Amino acid sequence: MKSLVVKATVALLAATFGMGTALAAESLQDVMKRRGLSQQDLMAAAKTYTPTGKRDEFVAFSSGGQSGQIIVYGIPSMRILKYLAVFTPEPWQGYGYDEESKEILKGGWIEGKEITWGDSHHPAISETNGKYDGQFLFINDKANPRIAVVDLRDYETKQIVANPIFKSEHGGAFVTPNTEYVIETAQYAAPLEGKKFYPLEEFNEKYRGGITYWKFDRTAGRIDVAKSFSVEFPPYSQDISDAGKGPSDGWSFSNSFCSERYVGGIERGRPPFEAGCSAKDTDYLHMVNWKKAAELVAQGKAKKINGHNVLMMDTAVKEGVLFLIPEPKSPHGVDVTPDGKFIIVSGKLDTHVSVYSFEKIMAVIKAGKFESKDPYGIPVIGMKDALHKQVALGLGPLHTQFDSKKCIAYTSLYVDSQVAKWNFCDGKVLDKISVHYNIGHLMTMEGDAVDPKGRYLVALNKLSIDRFNPVGPLHPQNHQLIDISNEKMQLLYDMPLPMGEPHYAVAIEASKLKPGVRYKVGTNSRTDKPHPGAVRAGEERTERKGNKVTVYGTLIRSHITPEIIEAEVGDEVTIYLTNLERAQDETHGFTVSTYNVHASIEPGKTASVKFKADREGVYPYYCTEFCSALHLEMQGYLLVKPKGWKPSAKKEIAKATYTEKDYQAKLKAIAETQAVIDTVVGFITSTNFKDFPDVVAMVEDATDQLGKIPDAKAKHEAAAAKKDWEQAMLWAEQVFQYQVKAADIGLRAKTYLEQKGAKKIK
Repeated sequence: MKSLVVKATVALLAATFGMGTALAAESLQDVMKRRGLSQQDLMAAAKTYTPTGKRDEFVAFSSGGQSGQIIVYGIPSMRILKYLAVFTPEPWQGYGYDEESKEILKGGWIEGKEITWGDSHHPAISETNGKYDGQFLFINDKANPRIAVVDLRDYETKQIVANPIFKSEHGGAFVTPNTEYVIETAQYAAPLEGKKFYPLEEFNEKYRGGITYWKFDRTAGRIDVAKSFSVEFPPYSQDISDAGKGPSDGWSFSNSFCSERYVGGIERGRPPFEAGCSAKDTDYLHMVNWKKAAELVAQGKAKKINGHNVLMMDTAVKEGVLFLIPEPKSPHGVDVTPDGKFIIVSGKLDTHVSVYSFEKIMAVIKAGKFESKDPYGIPVIGMKDALHKQVALGLGPLHTQFDSKKCIAYTSLYVDSQVAKWNFCDGKVLDKISVHYNIGHLMTMEGDAVDPKGRYLVALNKLSIDRFNPVGPLHPQNHQLIDISNEKMQLLYDMPLPMGEPHYAVAIEASKLKPGVRYKVGTNSRTDKPHPGAVRAGEERTERKGNKVTVYGTLIRSHITPEIIEAEVGDEVTIYLTNLERAQDETHGFTVSTYNVHASIEPGKTASVKFKADREGVYPYYCTEFCSALHLEMQGYLLVKPKGWKPSAKKEIAKATYTEKDYQAKLKAIAETQAVIDTVVGFITSTNFKDFPDVVAMVEDATDQLGKIPDAKAKHEAAAAKKDWEQAMLWAEQVFQYQVKAADIGLRAKTYLEQKGAKKIK
């Protein structure tokens, strides 16, 4: 029986990979033997293999750690799709090198200080009724307390806001069930007043933690800073947060560590932080009624600190907004179950996960039967009064995610380097699997939502050690894909991530994402509004006012208009560029030699670069994105002249020599190319191409290229009549280039229609 299963598996995989024994140079069995592959290896490969042209079921957004970015990849293929620029300049996308993105980064400056890096940690996808809606993505910066907003219509960062009262944070970003607020929790306690200094001897009195609720305006797609607020916390080190859902909606939960309020100082003869911050058996889970807190702030009961509304602890306690519950020592994850009935906490120095009952917690609050108060007067709910279950899972439990199956959860075990599958309703451990190595967070598909999708889990491991080819002392991180669709978990794939320390990730069904492929011509992508520097074809110009030179230009395959820009030493040069393309993926880049500027300009987008022409010389500029057959010819010159420079004598611009024979040969090429275009046009128009928006855009783009031909044709014919073969040849060549670009787009549209099964019109 087993041999039949093996043969059937081999036959299936041979079909899957297109490696039938009759056609392949070697059989699948030969490959298995040569590479030492088992049946389980092949089954794992089949579960992750995504054939060419096919797409993934899910898209994951992983923090990029110290890179300050977000990594986007597909599941189950684990193919990296994009590095999304957030807190750190990123050259390929021109992020931090064009003027529009510089404004976004400037929004994240702290106290006027420019910051060009971040430690991105926790991405969160916007939700509607507790379900991922795929519209926005949020992420925090642990190093410099900030939150960024990414619009998933174009995968661009639209806003960065700096926290006005925190000096560090870790507990962000987490969203409430309808994305009313984006939650950010402080980490290391510090004075809230900003630049005010207080010595460590006044830690208990003057240092504070806190939680910020950033109000999100979904219509604007931006955080409304003026309507945001914070709640003051004691000087415990707060950590991860989560928002309630279902019955617990309106509450948020934040765990903590170092509730001992210990201040280390080896240099002062004291034990280090790690000793003093782990001496007690428990820390505190913070519970906040954020809906009631928002009402109190609206009633004017908050205090302004650094211009920001802060609900102080005494008010929060008096109004029944803030409560504490003891939790196992040094917890990291706090996760609300999909039904909103339980809150799961893992203490890294405990072998258990603790499952708190929201119903029990509410009963204690209603009865007012608190165990005690902390040193700041906050009511403490007894752990036993709040617990539903405590389950022994293993060493170093960290973070929990959920399955589509009722009551099934997965928890990372850092010390054991394992993932535990367990039932949080009845407290049973169901399965464990080893990972490689020292897993931190883990992610199931839509695992933070009210309706997790199950199927896959990704282990975000801190170490890789022997898993990949060695690349020096600094190793990649290791994201491992695990199949959780069956009773037993199966490890499917190791993916090295050579960027920062990816900390946490979220994954969403790919079908929920609806990204655009082009902008309305003349759009500032960072504001989603018309760009004042945008122009259409024929409107290009260069203006000078005093020492300011402003260029209004366009980009289209395969030329930049204007192709020559003149300035004098000391001029401030601003270049606005609009990409006139309509076809999908026809991005152009732009840079000027040695001036440290770059812009990535997608179809329809307008972006600008700005610099001071501080030295005389000749500086080529060009399109940095390989956009067409004549990409290298898509160029121009910035001529920076000395002040008051005048040419000594008029000379002709350098040119080549062309003959009538060259001209006639080019006319023949034009006629042959037109025949190809006519054939392609005939095919496209004979189908229902208007049912395919991408093809409609390509047809518009090709038509735009062909529409430029009459003007160039009239010029080459006029030059030929005068026997000016140089001008005749060059303008004929321009006609040919318009044809080539139109044919390129047309052939792409034809292939698209064939692959999509377009129907012939009778």
